[in-house]
Amino acid sequence: MPTLTKLFSMQEISQHKAKDDCWLVIDGKVYDVTTYLDEHPGGDDVVLEVTGKDAKEEFEDAGHSKSARELLETFCIGELDPDAPVITKHGISSMQHAHFVYKLKELPLQYWAVPAALVGISVVVGFQFLHKK
Repeated sequence: MPTLTKLFSMQEISQHKAKDDCWLVIDGKVYDVTTYLDEHPGGDDVVLEVTGKDAKEEFEDAGHSKSARELLETFCIGELDPDAPVITKHGISSMQHAHFVYKLKELPLQYWAVPAALVGISVVVGFQFLHKK
């Protein structure tokens, strides 16, 4: 009988970033490392800096051994939900950002004409001002 994998959103994971409740994500897997903090060879502050978010880059940069990677697997509690929106540091999901960029590209030319004209006029005036000096 296959085991069911629990899926977590980044929003849910981001709520677990305290010393007594410490989750992180590495390679799409969610780890509850709360009980390991005191045993971490690099100290708990190194782990606490990346809790509640994707720690793949920091984990890889540290050059963990094969045994450290095997130990990490014992703390796996689930996986990152691929269908959940990803909240960026700017507070919008990547799906919202893509939609905004698409809408921006679809604006008619008339919406770009006024700002482009203002930039053009500013450049001309700036050159004239500098030329007079």
